Amino acid sequence: MKTLPPWLNSRVLAFSGIIAALYVALTLLFAPISYGQIQFRISEALTLLPVISPAGIPGLFVGCFISNIFGGSVIDAVFGSLASLLAAILTRRFRDRIWLAALMPVVTNAVVISLVLWYTSGLHPFISFLTVGAGQAAVCYLLGVPLVKLMQNRGIELT
Repeated sequence: MKTLPPWLNSRVLAFSGIIAALYVALTLLFAPISYGQIQFRISEALTLLPVISPAGIPGLFVGCFISNIFGGSVIDAVFGSLASLLAAILTRRFRDRIWLAALMPVVTNAVVISLVLWYTSGLHPFISFLTVGAGQAAVCYLLGVPLVKLMQNRGIELT
């Protein structure tokens, strides 16, 4: 019987599931501001959790996928989720520099989601880049960074 890699154990998988559920719940709870060209997706504050734990990577990917199936489109579910996956991996990579780590979901989502909105709705990609990026930056820097710093100060670990 094969064993899981040390970074992917049952505890990490459990935390990934919790993160995915929280992401979906927050996205749907704040659905009116979670979708579209101008979005302030509160759940994106969780995109900084890979700074603390690798559990954030699959959790964010799955949570974003499920959220976008409910409120977005199939194209948004696929490409938005892949953007979240890339952002989570990059956030984890820069975990020792939280301000740079927070920039990863901002840039990734601004680029990918602006292109998705252009393709699916004909919205101008540059305007969408600015609006999605601004909303993402606000959530990541005003909610995500303080959330991670609070968790770190309290010794809360997700591994």
